[in-house]
Amino acid sequence: MLVRKLVAGLLLTTTALLVAPTVMAQSMVGTDHDFSNAGWNGSGETCIVCHTPHNGDASVAANAPLWNHQLNPAATYTMYQRPLDGAVGASPNALSRLCLSCHDGTIAVDNFGGVTNGTTFVTGNANVGQDLANDHPISVEYSVTSAQADGGLFNPNTTLVDLASGDGTQTINDGLMDGQNIVECSTCHDVHAEGTTGALLKVNNQGSGLCRTCHTK
Repeated sequence: MLVRKLVAGLLLTTTALLVAPTVMAQSMVGTDHDFSNAGWNGSGETCIVCHTPHNGDASVAANAPLWNHQLNPAATYTMYQRPLDGAVGASPNALSRLCLSCHDGTIAVDNFGGVTNGTTFVTGNANVGQDLANDHPISVEYSVTSAQADGGLFNPNTTLVDLASGDGTQTINDGLMDGQNIVECSTCHDVHAEGTTGALLKVNNQGSGLCRTCHTK
């Protein structure tokens, strides 16, 4: 019996060691948000552009712990204009504003750690600008009520989705909207890129897979 227990323990330990590298590989290292080798990032660190272990911005702590990147509180945005069955915010919610602190093109990427005179700005398709009327709506309600009114959306509280990060099978609301029933940038994109493929997407969009996660058409 003792020999069996020892063998079983050894097998479990060996399995854990074999699996661990796979889990560790699911990180932001080497992704579009890995700025450790960027010429404007003299620290050589990956996380510091957005987060810091000390003296973070306490005003956004609920949405991003120890936030380290400059935000533009004066920025105004044109939201999605077409009528929707779910309420759309007058401006992006705080969570999406974190993404827009780089991706609206008004704040330099290298404005972090107290720096406000950076010169490196997001360009190309990554710069969505401040006119969001031609982008997928964000800060918009996606609840059971709005889905029923729309008629072309799955029930977010019961429909299951397999995330690319390997987090298992969750409901749309839990897996993509953190249980808030509000669509934000982070609904489709995983900022930390854990296990994502292409554009930091949470769900592989081959065959419009990401779109069809929520939309029935």
